[in-house]
Amino acid sequence: MAVDQAEKANRITRSGPPIIELRHVTRKIGNGVVTTLVEDIDLAIRGGEFCAITGPSGSGKSSLLYLLGLLDVPTSGEVFVEGQAANDLSEKERAQLRLELIGFVFQFHFLLPEFTALANVTLPMRALGRLEEREMRRRGLDLLASLGLEEHANKRPHQMSGGERQRVAIARALANDPLVILADEPTGNLDTHSSEQVLSIFRKLVDETQRAIVMVTHDLTLAGRTDRRIEIVDGRLVS
Repeated sequence: MAVDQAEKANRITRSGPPIIELRHVTRKIGNGVVTTLVEDIDLAIRGGEFCAITGPSGSGKSSLLYLLGLLDVPTSGEVFVEGQAANDLSEKERAQLRLELIGFVFQFHFLLPEFTALANVTLPMRALGRLEEREMRRRGLDLLASLGLEEHANKRPHQMSGGERQRVAIARALANDPLVILADEPTGNLDTHSSEQVLSIFRKLVDETQRAIVMVTHDLTLAGRTDRRIEIVDGRLVS
C-alpha cells in the first residue's frame, strides 16, 4: 500500500480516525505450554497523541508495542492500519507499511557501528527508495540539525555519548516522515539529563507535527508527563 507524502501530512489529526487500531487482539506463544502475552486488547492510536504504556515487568508492554508496530501478528483479533486490515498482509507488505508509516526507537539505539550518524539516519530512506542521493543527504542533515547534532553527522556511534546516539536513533525513526513513533523504553539506558532531552524531543514532535508517539516506560514520572497513560497488567488493559 503506497502512501503519498502530501496525503500523509493531511491525515494527521487527533480528532480523525485511528492511525493504528487493535480490536480484541490476543497474542499467545508456545505449543505444549501456552503463554498469553496480551489478551483481548482494544486500543486506538490517533495523530497528536503522546501515550505511555506502563505496567509491571512481564506484563505485556513490549508485546503490545510490537503488535502496534506490525512486528508481530495476533493469534486472534484484528489490527487495522489507517482502516486497512493488516492481519492478512504478507511480511513484505507489513514491512512496507512499517517503512512508510511507523518509526521505531528502542532502549538500545541499534545504530550500525561502522556507519556515520548521517549514514545511519538515511538507512530507512534507502530502504524505501523514493529519494535521490542528494535529497536523502539533505533530509538526513536537516533531521540531525533539528536535534542539535549537526556537528556529529560524520561521527560514528562510538564517538558520541549515549544521549547523542539516542538522538541519532530518533532522527533515524523520523527519516521517512512517519505518522507514528513507537518507542520501547527509550530512556532506559540514559542518564537524567539525556532522558529529559528525549522526552522534550517527543513532546515537541507531538505538539508541532501532530504525530502520535507511543512510549513504553517503567518510569511513572515520565509517563505522567504524557497525554495518555495506557496501563497493562498480566496482558490486559486496566486503564
